[in-house]
Amino acid sequence: MIITKTPFRMSFFGGGTDMQDYFQQYGGSVLSTTFDKYCYVTVRHLPRFFEYKTHLTYSQMEYVNTYDEIQHPAIRNAMKMLDMHEIRLTYESDLPARSGLGTSSSFAVGMLNAFYALKGKYADKKKLADQAIYLERVLCNETGGWQDQIAASFGGFNRINFNAEGYEVLPVIISPEKKAQLNKNLMLFFTGFSRFSADIQKANKLDNGSQLSKLREIHEFVDIAEKVLTDKESSLDEFGRLLNESWKIKRKIGSAVTTDSIDAIYEKGIKAGALGGKLLGAGGGGFLLFYVQQEQQSSVRAAMKDLLNVPFEFENEGTRVIYYSPESYESVENMS
Repeated sequence: MIITKTPFRMSFFGGGTDMQDYFQQYGGSVLSTTFDKYCYVTVRHLPRFFEYKTHLTYSQMEYVNTYDEIQHPAIRNAMKMLDMHEIRLTYESDLPARSGLGTSSSFAVGMLNAFYALKGKYADKKKLADQAIYLERVLCNETGGWQDQIAASFGGFNRINFNAEGYEVLPVIISPEKKAQLNKNLMLFFTGFSRFSADIQKANKLDNGSQLSKLREIHEFVDIAEKVLTDKESSLDEFGRLLNESWKIKRKIGSAVTTDSIDAIYEKGIKAGALGGKLLGAGGGGFLLFYVQQEQQSSVRAAMKDLLNVPFEFENEGTRVIYYSPESYESVENMS
């Protein structure tokens, strides 16, 4: 039996510039972190006592005998890709799907990590990120960027740069004290479920010069925000103000980024004392992140009293195997 634990991510700046059709022409960068909310994937070989060969448990249950019977596209394609047979897979999560935290990509990374471990093979973080990108963007043909798979695999507070050759992951060098203070000044609220990220990305697809210019502006915020974090003389409060400026631009990229109700919630948070914030993920719903000075947090919490406040801590490890109990297994095809 194998159990993997894979974190979710929150992206601060640069979202949208990790889309392949954008960064291959113009380059891209994202500033993001993983935090201590996780998905767990348990995989083992299914004992041969049942009428079915594979048992899958996620938001629904599947009992199947062939790849083509599997309804979940990521599981189906991952099992084909890595030649997995006769398994029982269970997915659990600290937070709901379709909430703007890269949950589907965290699942893809954690599942691939579990599959490799079940085969007795080691896959490094780069390999897991690359294969999760290939799984979701190519095999499943889902529209979206690359940042989620990379963040979930590598973990930590990073700047991820994208170009025509691929990507690089650069940890942000920030003092422990400043990083802890940033963590304390961020507040996370659940607004409700969004649509699927791939659908939102399609609705906001780059198709005019105005969108491209806005993405270039969003890209520029990554350098400015990173300097705020790494420069000892810079005030962290500037990070919050930059979030506000970047969000004002991001919400103009496409009609599916935000809604009137989310805009109203955001404005309520700003009036209550937040310096800035953003909707996490592709848009349309999910989690709203605010930067709030300590003395204003009770006021913001009161203004958001109808929403669930989710406390969190930054994490640095990325996906990992937390339980490893190897099994002897020989596929039916190889048995005499």
